[in-house]
This record gives sequence, C-alpha cells and structure tokens, in this order.
Amino acid sequence: MTEYFVYAFIYLAAAVIAVPIATRCGLGSVLGYLIAGVVIGPIIGLVGDETSSIKHFAEFGVVLMLFLVGLELEPKLLWKMRNRLLGLGGLQVILSTLLVMGIAFYFVDHWATALTIGLILSPSSTAIVLQTFNEKGLSKTTGGKNAFSILLFQDIAVIPMLALIPLMALPELIEKSQQLASTAAQQNEHLSLVAGLPSWAYALTVVTSIIAVVSGGHYLSRPLFRFVASSGLREMFTASALMLVIGIAALMSLVDLSPALGTFLAGVVLANSEFRHELKSNIEPFKGLLLGLFFITVGAGIDFNLLYSDFMVILTLTLGIILLKATVLFFLAIIFKIKNSDRWLFALSLAQAGEFGLVLLSFTVQQHVLPSAMAAPLSLVITLSMFLTPALFIFFEKVILPHHQQTSNRRAQDKIDQTGSVIIAGAGRFGQVVNRLLVANNVPTVVIDHESSMIDRLRQVNVKSFYGDVTRPDIMRTAGIEQAKLLIVSIDDKIRATELVNYIKHTHPQVKILARAYDRGHYYSLAHAGADYIISETYLSAVELGTQALKDLGFAQDNVTNLRHKFMNAEVKGSRSLYKIWQESSSEHTFDSDYQQLFIELEEELSEIMDENES
Repeated sequence: MTEYFVYAFIYLAAAVIAVPIATRCGLGSVLGYLIAGVVIGPIIGLVGDETSSIKHFAEFGVVLMLFLVGLELEPKLLWKMRNRLLGLGGLQVILSTLLVMGIAFYFVDHWATALTIGLILSPSSTAIVLQTFNEKGLSKTTGGKNAFSILLFQDIAVIPMLALIPLMALPELIEKSQQLASTAAQQNEHLSLVAGLPSWAYALTVVTSIIAVVSGGHYLSRPLFRFVASSGLREMFTASALMLVIGIAALMSLVDLSPALGTFLAGVVLANSEFRHELKSNIEPFKGLLLGLFFITVGAGIDFNLLYSDFMVILTLTLGIILLKATVLFFLAIIFKIKNSDRWLFALSLAQAGEFGLVLLSFTVQQHVLPSAMAAPLSLVITLSMFLTPALFIFFEKVILPHHQQTSNRRAQDKIDQTGSVIIAGAGRFGQVVNRLLVANNVPTVVIDHESSMIDRLRQVNVKSFYGDVTRPDIMRTAGIEQAKLLIVSIDDKIRATELVNYIKHTHPQVKILARAYDRGHYYSLAHAGADYIISETYLSAVELGTQALKDLGFAQDNVTNLRHKFMNAEVKGSRSLYKIWQESSSEHTFDSDYQQLFIELEEELSEIMDENES
C-alpha cells in the first residue's frame, strides 16, 4: 500500500511542477505532462516497471474524454456535419492508410501487415489536439472546426478497424502464439467473452455489443438517472455516472474492443438527455486528472534504450509519418477551401499518430497480425509523434500565424470613394449595429476596419465598407474627417482606440467622438483622451437584463422603473468620482487602494439609495 502512495505523490508532484512552468513558457499543459513523465521515468528513474500498469489505469482518462466528446454531439449536429465528417474525415483516413501501406509494403512481406500499419498510423491524437485547442482558444476557428470533424470520424472509424484486424491474422503468428500458450498458459489468462471464437462469431459479438450499448443508453439510462436524481444526493449521481462509463468500458473490454469507443457511442446516445449537463459536470474533474496522468505515462514509457540503438531509423519514421499526414491534410484543406492560417492549423494539428494507434497496436499483437518485435518500434514512433505535437502548435503560433497576419496587413488600403457625416471606426458586431441603425434612417456613413476578412464578409451582404488603418491620418482625411460631424470608435484594440480618440480630439476638435469601452479602465482612458460620449460594451444590456430580473421576481412595474433610474443616476455620479481618483493614481492601468476604497463606499451608498425606495 505504501508504494502506491509514494508513486501517486511522485506523479502528482511532477505534474504540479512541470505543467505550470510549461504553461508559463507558452508550451501548453500537454507538453508539460509529457516532459514530467520523461523526467521521472527515463531520466531520473523515480518510476519504472509500474508505468505500464498505471498507463492502463490512466487510459481511463481517454475513455472519459471521449464520453464527454460524445455528450456534446447531438444526432442533429452529426447530420449537419455529414459532408465534412465523411468527406474530410473519410478521405484523410483512406489516403493516409493507403500511403502508409504503400510505403510499408516495400519493407514487409505481407500486404495484411502493411495495411495494418497504415490503419494504426492513420488516426491522430484526439486527447492532445482537443486539449490544446481548448487551452489556446482554437476550437472555434475554421481550422479547429474542420480538425474536430476529422477527429470525430477517426474515433468512429476505429470501430470497423477493430472488426477488420482479426480477419488479417497471420497463420505463422497464430501457430507461434499457440506454442507459447501451451508452455505459459497462465500468463495469458484474462476475462474474455470472445476467446476462441471464430472470426464470424467474433464479428457478430462485436455488433451485438455495440447495439446493446446504443439501445441500453437510449432506453435504460433515463429511468436510472431519474431514480438516482430523486434521492437528492449529488454523490449518488456522480457514482451512477461513473458506474455507467465503467460498465460500458468493461463490456467493451470483455469483447476485446476499445473501451473508449463504447463510451463515445454512449455519449452520443445521451447527447439529447436532460441529464447531459449534470453528467458532464460530474465527470469533467476525473477526466482532466486522468488525462494528465495518461500523458505522464506516455512520457515515462519511452524506451530510451531502443531509441538510442535505432535513433536515426525511429526519428526518420517519426518525422516521415508527420510529414506524410501533414501533406495529406494540407492537400485536403486546399480541396475543401480551408484558407490562410487555418489551412496550416488544420494540417499541423493532426499530423501526429494518436492514442488509438497504441490501442490498435496492442490489439494487433493480441490478434496475431503483427509480431511483438515490430510493435515495439512502432509504439515508439507513435509516442514520439505525440510528443512532438506541442512543438507543431508552437511552430504554428510563432511562425505561421505571424506570417499570415503580416500578409493580411500588407493588403493595399482601399480607396475610399465616399464621405459621410458619420465615420465608423470598427466594423465588428458593435459597429455593425450602429451602422445599420444610422443607414436605416438615411444617415450617410463611412465604415472602416483593419480586418480584411471582416470587410470581405460585409461586402458579401452588400454593406459598403473599406479596409484601412483608422489611426493613419491620410486614411481619416480621405474618409472626410474635416467635414464629418461624428466619429464612432468601436475598434477592438483598446490601445489603438484610445490613440485614435486622442489624435482626432487634438487635430479635429470640431468632430464629436462617441466611443465604445470594453471595461471600466478603458472607459477612463477614453474619457482622458477626450471622447465626448462613452458607453460600456455590455452596460445597457446588463441593466436591461437586471430590470427584467426584478420584474420576474415580482417587483411592481412602476417600482422597477424607479429603481432602474436610481441605479443609473448613482452609476453616473459614482463614475465621475471614481474617474477623479483614477486620474490622480500613479498608474493609468491599475486601480490603487484609494480607488478600491471609494468603490466599496459607493457600493454601500448604492444599497442605501435602493433601500430608500422601500421606505
């Protein structure tokens, strides 16, 4: 028992030290976990033979992750994604498999072995890619969305792969396995419902198990969760959620299938359940911890002896598979019209082999398709490709993305061929609403933005706008700043917005400036620069929502209107006082103790003002 506590402490301490350092250095948490594993494993040797056993336990983090991914996928969403799912995902798996198979066939003797290697190396790492996308905020980009489509297809495609692989068993490996089993049968004992079954019976069992998971999840889960929820005990709901996931994983293991695939299907089935959010909130903490442990065991499990002995061969294979998959993905990105930096994000993020490759590799050895001697270097290739993935993301962020941003910025400024009484700097969602309101009332406007993609989208819906940098004096003169009555500032960059207000107020003081502020600090900066009217981005909508909340809580209509006016008047008065303190502070970018104290006093005064309404 003591050794388990020691090992648990070592793994957790390595993660606590390495991950924050890696995150601060911009390397991401995944690389931090991998480095932690390498340090405590091959380098220092604090962990050793038990890593493989812990890795099986840690793989449950991948199981939980795919269950949560499935929960986010409603059948309607899958249907909407069918073109990208089948087109991008299907072509990626097929092309990658065939290309790897063609290269492997040159080095191996049997086509089945070459095909199996292609199948093993075609899936990418769902765990690493999704974790990195979430951390870096790339999930909503075009490249991220298309990458997710491929990951989703790959996860589903593993099911037919698992059914196909046993049919390619090599007679010589089966015979050799039988000879070994006769001398060491006790080493091969494990629970299985399909041991000794012929191929057709095994395939039938696989299909039956999948049908059982889908139908059981649809018809039995809701009554179960309603029964558990009626107890009112949160820990019982957590226990039932884990029971469901572990039960499905156990069933899949009993029929020699990947537990992760079974739980993924169960998640998809439960995506429309009213208990979906409760399930997600209960399982998320377990997923994060176990997934981190999985990455540590991947790093700790690297066989440096094998790596040293065949370093150039393994490195060449690793870089080769990354280059080959990236090339296939880049080609698909061109076909499916994924453009600019998203094309590179799409290609680089999925260029590695993945954790399902390790699962398939182990399965092929069990099913006598690949010899163990071939599986060892392939396992190292998969692991190293996963290890290099964070470096690919860093390359994208440091090299590819800045290059495309510079290219975008080199686009020639549009020739502004119209003037208006109002110039709108910034064509985002805020500027668009203002522009629509003014144009609808026959007010001539000139809309300018430095995001070329935004300008292109507006032109597609017949909204005339111009690409240009509003902080450049020549652009503002061309837009007619000398004749304009109003300048509306709604650009996203807070510093550039403040600089623009300051410049226009000094060079064209006759122009009234209306500005959008992101937060209180930005509000003060704009006021200090000379803006005539400033509105916080979410202030009015927040007040409106709060007013509706009072109505729904039973406050009388007249009382609510009075409270709303009192609140807004107090806000105006308090904002003036806070602005004076902010001007006197040592730094315009921080709120000192005097500011904080006045803010607290004003909040107490606000409560007293509201209480007066009750009396």
